[in-house]
Amino acid sequence: MIITVSGPPGTGTTTLAREMARKLDLDWINSGDLFRKIARDRSMSLKELGRLAEQSPEIDYQIDDAQKMIAMEKGGVFEGRLSGHLLDADLKILLRAGRKIRAERIAAREDKLVEDALMEGKIRNECEARRYKKYYNIDLDDHGVYDLVIDTETKDAKGVLEIALAAVRALKDEDKASFR
Repeated sequence: MIITVSGPPGTGTTTLAREMARKLDLDWINSGDLFRKIARDRSMSLKELGRLAEQSPEIDYQIDDAQKMIAMEKGGVFEGRLSGHLLDADLKILLRAGRKIRAERIAAREDKLVEDALMEGKIRNECEARRYKKYYNIDLDDHGVYDLVIDTETKDAKGVLEIALAAVRALKDEDKASFR
């Protein structure tokens, strides 16, 4: 089974993807971790690597290829901004929440001011939006590729997980029914 979980930082993608993988006994593949590893390997900050990635698609393509290979070999829960656009998945989930809520979550998680998280988020979102449009012709505001969109602003992690797992159960029930 291949499941993608996408959404901007602070929406809960890591929490959902990690818990879904655990509950479903699947591997969890986080494209953000791959991006951070590349930054560490190159002794660069995430901001610096983001700027470099804007100049050349090499870094994004490296992450994409790794995800596609893992998906073909063994499936899993794939977390990443583009995972829902790039992988042929059984279920594609998008998480969303308002900018302020996301910044508050990031600030609490990273022990920084909400204003700083807002500004950093704005810069990151603009950088990613330009890259994804330029390299893939993907508009991150187009949610048409997703099977399920969950607003995490008013739901806790447990509620979001329950909704996502219900969608997986529905898929499994649908598969069983198609074989009768």
